[in-house]
Amino acid sequence: MRILIIEDEPDLLRSLTMALRDEGYAVDTAANGEDGLFSAESIAYDVILLDVMLPKLDGWGVLQRLRKTRKTPVLMLTARDTSRDRVRGLDTGADDYLVKPFDLPELLARLRALIRRTSGQTTTRIEIGEVALDTAARSVTRAGALVELTAREYGLLEYLMLHRGQVVTRTALYEHLFDEDDSTLSNLLDVHVSNMRKKLGHDFITTRRGHGYCIEG
Repeated sequence: MRILIIEDEPDLLRSLTMALRDEGYAVDTAANGEDGLFSAESIAYDVILLDVMLPKLDGWGVLQRLRKTRKTPVLMLTARDTSRDRVRGLDTGADDYLVKPFDLPELLARLRALIRRTSGQTTTRIEIGEVALDTAARSVTRAGALVELTAREYGLLEYLMLHRGQVVTRTALYEHLFDEDDSTLSNLLDVHVSNMRKKLGHDFITTRRGHGYCIEG
């Protein structure tokens, strides 16, 4: 999953980026509202973390303009814990609201919830055949046995399982799994799929030639 963080506090931006990448997310960043809006309008992110107090264009302005063209889930971050601010954020189009300082586990849980909601998934557990994926624990089992996946493999599997029954194009996978600083060669996507088939069963992920990949379910 690919996330955009729009935050002007350098230490917080750095720590959030590292923490989310450690969780396997692809992460892009922006330190002001204008740059953040440009990225948010240009790329189909899975979630945007948006600070309220930003230089050049504040979070309210970013959100208001973004909602004219994009429905990307937005989690607003603010140091101001007032009812009026929360109402303003939600009425402007925010999907969730988190007050600084916050605990990282809560932020991660809210991100997972937004991703599930966007995909129409109501629980943290997705089961297809003998394969089960737990988005909260970020774990995968096959016939009850734990399957060891790399962070990139997990991200690929989660995206395909959240879009089960749909053909996901290679372009969509690149856009949602790789950030703007990623120099990974495109043929590694095929390598990841091949490795996952060895772990989950050769027929679990179907290749649609000229289109992309699909998990039936």
